Amino acid sequence: MIEMTLTIHWTDGKPIVDHRRMASITPLPALAPDRHTWRRALTGMAPGVALCALIALCAYGLQGVETRLFGRAWLEALVLAILLGTGLRTLWAPPARWRPGIAFSAKFVLEVAVVLLGATVSAGAILGVGAPLLISIVLVVCLAIAFSYGLGRLFGLPRRMAALIACGNSICGNSAIAAVAPVIGAECDDVAAAIAFTAVLGVVVVLGLPIMAVALHMTPRGFGVLAGLTVYAVPQVLAATAPISSLSAQVGTLVKLVRVLMLGPVVLALSLVMAARSPGSAGRGDSPGPRLPPISQMLPWFIIGFLMLVAARSLGVIPQAMLAPTARVATWLTIVSMAALGLGVDIRVVGRAGPRITSVVTLSLFALGGVALALVRGLGLS
Repeated sequence: MIEMTLTIHWTDGKPIVDHRRMASITPLPALAPDRHTWRRALTGMAPGVALCALIALCAYGLQGVETRLFGRAWLEALVLAILLGTGLRTLWAPPARWRPGIAFSAKFVLEVAVVLLGATVSAGAILGVGAPLLISIVLVVCLAIAFSYGLGRLFGLPRRMAALIACGNSICGNSAIAAVAPVIGAECDDVAAAIAFTAVLGVVVVLGLPIMAVALHMTPRGFGVLAGLTVYAVPQVLAATAPISSLSAQVGTLVKLVRVLMLGPVVLALSLVMAARSPGSAGRGDSPGPRLPPISQMLPWFIIGFLMLVAARSLGVIPQAMLAPTARVATWLTIVSMAALGLGVDIRVVGRAGPRITSVVTLSLFALGGVALALVRGLGLS
């Protein structure tokens, strides 16, 4: 086999290519799978995953203690896992060797749980949501974006920062922020601040909504709609609604999916607006125009997987005997990922976010919750 080397020299601004050949006796196995790489990756994630699983087991144990003492669990294992993880994170910052497994549990494990949840939802449940509710969800998202953006500008936030907060609060939190950022040309500092704050506030919402449901005596279906309209991320809807009932989890996930599907039209609209404000910018090499994010950001893989399992359940592909074990696995994975979510939350981030960002995000979320609650009662679901 002959191996060729390629060297490029630059002279007077022009490239000069120099080809040289040398003998090679052994070809490189470039396409061969590297088992050591996979092994190192798994070994690197093991400590963090084991820690999250241990916290999940402790949460299960505490739930059992509650049941023995009071006859019922006032705090479900899902909530306890978040509290235990957050408490541990406040006292101890995980070193680098723990972080890959924690990040893996907080993201991928939770996404797998959402996919498995699709096996418990049928097409009849989706159709049962009804056209009035679907139209109302779209209107709530549009109103929430407009209100949040206006509030941000009223508090003196820059346009890009106000747009990030508006889309994050109104659609799907960090995913919306990540998708919108390249379209509007947001600075890295703005993106980091918005994501950090929504991470903390998202946990507060997950913990607070079940308490609100009990205090307001909401029906499982009504609470599912409320959670789907207010919680930031699809997996967090599962964490907020599962302590109430499986019906709340199913309805909340469906409502949240409609909100997530709004991300595509919103990103496209923002792209067109930015292009209209800077005509010709896309043609200049030093100032690229707005860029659409990849489809994987506008429609994450786990949503596609969720819909595929919904279709499989509706077509009778999934045996009835598999539904209960699948639901139990999804619940366990969710508890593990909630422990990871708690380990990734630093409550001191709120203090560093600044009063204006804190005020805008909090007031926007309260407004969204108020509109969502009014919608639930207006549709007779409460």
